[in-house]
Amino acid sequence: MRPIRKTTLALATLTLLLAGCGTEAGNGKGGGGDRVSPSSPTPTATRCTTRAELGATDSGDTVCLAVGDTIRISLDGTKSRPWKPVTVDGSGLEATNSGIVLLPGDASSAYKAVSAGQVRLSSQRPLCATETDRVSCKGIQEWRVAVEVK
Repeated sequence: MRPIRKTTLALATLTLLLAGCGTEAGNGKGGGGDRVSPSSPTPTATRCTTRAELGATDSGDTVCLAVGDTIRISLDGTKSRPWKPVTVDGSGLEATNSGIVLLPGDASSAYKAVSAGQVRLSSQRPLCATETDRVSCKGIQEWRVAVEVK
């Protein structure tokens, strides 16, 4: 075997060290700019979507609305696992006619964005069916969506 030269070893070490220095999450340019650590919340611009209709799969999302926009919520439940009515916590939305016929267990609502603000919409339903003489559980499925009105 040939002996490894100090220069070759130094170059290999430098290459490995530089390979560990890449771009930081945020601006894709590396160094400076927006920095996002795993523990910090995602910037609003990247997590805020604009949708007019929400369902059960949208739980945990953040939706942005402009004043005058309308948002509709339709949570499909069952008679044995019904959704509770959607609750509103915050300001910026006003209830409006959802215009939808409900089936047993469904939760449906609609809101119009009337002023700038932040609102949390939420509902819940049993995780397991609540039928007599059947296996049941005490679990709850929660649904929450944050709404930012700008």
